[in-house]
Amino acid sequence: MLNSDQIVALVQIILFDLLLSGDNAVVIGMAARRLSERNRKRAIIIGGAGAVGLRIAFTLLATYLLEIPFLQAAGGVMLLWIAFKLMRPEHAESAAHINEADSLGQAIRTIILADVVMSLDNILAISGAADGHRGLVLFGLALSIPLLLIGSDLVSRLLNRVPALVYVGAVLLVWAAVRMIAHDDIIHDIYAMEAIFIAAVTIVVSVLLIGLGRRANRNMSASAA
Repeated sequence: MLNSDQIVALVQIILFDLLLSGDNAVVIGMAARRLSERNRKRAIIIGGAGAVGLRIAFTLLATYLLEIPFLQAAGGVMLLWIAFKLMRPEHAESAAHINEADSLGQAIRTIILADVVMSLDNILAISGAADGHRGLVLFGLALSIPLLLIGSDLVSRLLNRVPALVYVGAVLLVWAAVRMIAHDDIIHDIYAMEAIFIAAVTIVVSVLLIGLGRRANRNMSASAA
């Protein structure tokens, strides 16, 4: 039986999984959106399995990871770069010369890199909420599996139908990155960012990132022309 504190922790873990597994699903869905139906499913399965495997590994190492200074902040910066990469769709002319295997490999590499960053964020959040209760940590890991696989497929299909949603995905990833940086223990000790400040930084960085992405796409189109 769980006591009242553990029930509160359970609710927190469910919310963390919904939020942070959703971030992972956005990355996987965005990275796989240009693949064929068959390879998109392969990328989602491999990416989801990689995320779960990394979360298990990070769970075992959580105590040591928490002691590494600026680790979470560095992950947030890396996630910003991933968001920028995912916003740059390949130009149709250049994409025609890339075979499906190469595209699948590129998608999987991007997904695994993002999984390293975002699985770390997820497991640090869950481990903190569980406060040493191994059963709660295992529950958090188990819940993340269907959320990742189902969510990634839904995101990928939506992006194919409504390509403009890629900008929404980019904003969500920027928000996740800013949260990671803000919640890094050392940075939080230096300056505790309030939610309104995190939202403001997210808006500013998102506008800059989307502007840079659109400019890069225009330059790519001009070069191809």
